[in-house]
Amino acid sequence: MSAVPHADRTLRSQSLGFLEAIGQSLANISPTLTPALNISAVVALAGQASWLVYGIATIALLLVGMNISALASRFSAAGSFFVFISQAMGPMAGGIAGWALVAAYIGTAMALLGGLAIFVNNALAPEGLTLPIPVTYVISAALVWYLAYRDIKLSSRISLVVEAISITAISLLVLTVFGRHVSQPLIHAQLTLVGANGKGMSEAIVLAIFSFVGFESAATLGKETRDPLRNIPRAIMYSMIGAGVFFMVMAFALMIAYKGNVQALGNDPAPLLTLLKALHLARFATVIYAIASVSLFACVLASVNAASRLLFSMGRYHFIHRSMGLVHAGHKTPHVAVAISSALALLGPLLLLSQGPMNTYELTGTFATFGFIFAYLLISVAAPLYLNKQRVLTTRRALLGGSAALFMLAAFFGSVYPVPSYPYNILPYLFVLYLAAGLAWLVHLKKNAPQVLTLMEHDLESQEQEVFGRK
Repeated sequence: MSAVPHADRTLRSQSLGFLEAIGQSLANISPTLTPALNISAVVALAGQASWLVYGIATIALLLVGMNISALASRFSAAGSFFVFISQAMGPMAGGIAGWALVAAYIGTAMALLGGLAIFVNNALAPEGLTLPIPVTYVISAALVWYLAYRDIKLSSRISLVVEAISITAISLLVLTVFGRHVSQPLIHAQLTLVGANGKGMSEAIVLAIFSFVGFESAATLGKETRDPLRNIPRAIMYSMIGAGVFFMVMAFALMIAYKGNVQALGNDPAPLLTLLKALHLARFATVIYAIASVSLFACVLASVNAASRLLFSMGRYHFIHRSMGLVHAGHKTPHVAVAISSALALLGPLLLLSQGPMNTYELTGTFATFGFIFAYLLISVAAPLYLNKQRVLTTRRALLGGSAALFMLAAFFGSVYPVPSYPYNILPYLFVLYLAAGLAWLVHLKKNAPQVLTLMEHDLESQEQEVFGRK
């Protein structure tokens, strides 16, 4: 007996290719958000060392990505980390990882709805127009729900095209201003990290990591992608490395575009508009911010797609209400999980209306980052454990797992010490309470419905025999 329902009620298999898979990861990263918004916060802390901070974050997440790929090259699953970690550490550990990652994806969707409201009004401002924040939230969430409900292939392709256009437009803008101001002293100041300090850089690394989160989300499409054991790891690694290079170049170029003025860039809430004004092209602000807005929308869509696949997998195994594991008969999408993910993504920003979109972005984004760091920590431990269980663990793989885990522990420590100001100082405790609630539910499940864990273990064992033998 299997914990998973019949195949005729599953997601549409073999419907996505490598481009759709990498489109999912790239959209979830939303590379254009960093030069448009995130980079100012990193520069405020790291100054001339911002490019190096992004380099360190790239190395840290490259190690995490290699651990994810070690498992994604052996298993294809909509549940991604939930299934991967269950394979290595048991269903209880997988359940808590799934719990954390659902919060991470939905928290990211909430944050990006806040960012989207900012960008939409930045696009409308030159025309003397504004759109009420709640209206932006509701319309965006409704469109996200419809596209995610309708067709994962369509939404993934839209995301890939949008990101390609957005990255190109913003790169041309930043590099044009960079070319006008580049000089030996400005380059030397960054290469020698003038004015930077270790404390600021360590705090900035956590913010830099948030720029990357979601790079692993292609793994949630494992059941819908052709040749997933090859295409999913490639999508994860290529999207992360590409984003890392882009972030480093943008950080370096923006600092020079601002003539090395750390304070000006660190305090600028709209760096793209500042660059347009420097080129006497402020009239194009509507176009640039419209492109950036569509990019953020694609990220919300990718986050909901990823969250719904996790909820779908957890519902299939009865870790949460089994309605989450239902598939639409025509569209072959997890329509109930999509609806719940979309509704939750909208609920957070609406509850935080009094905080404004910027605070909504920062608060929900910070909370989401804790979920990603926790899941990345667990996957870095799980990968070498699983390989050891299969007697294929090498010293290199053990070092990769240990190094990635240490990076994630350091990132979490950097987010709580020195103690941030209110309300950010209470967010780690809220996340711990959230995990405690998830753990309490899993303990309840183990005590009152042990057959759920038993069935999952049996199903994972059968998958293991089927899939691992191909490697």
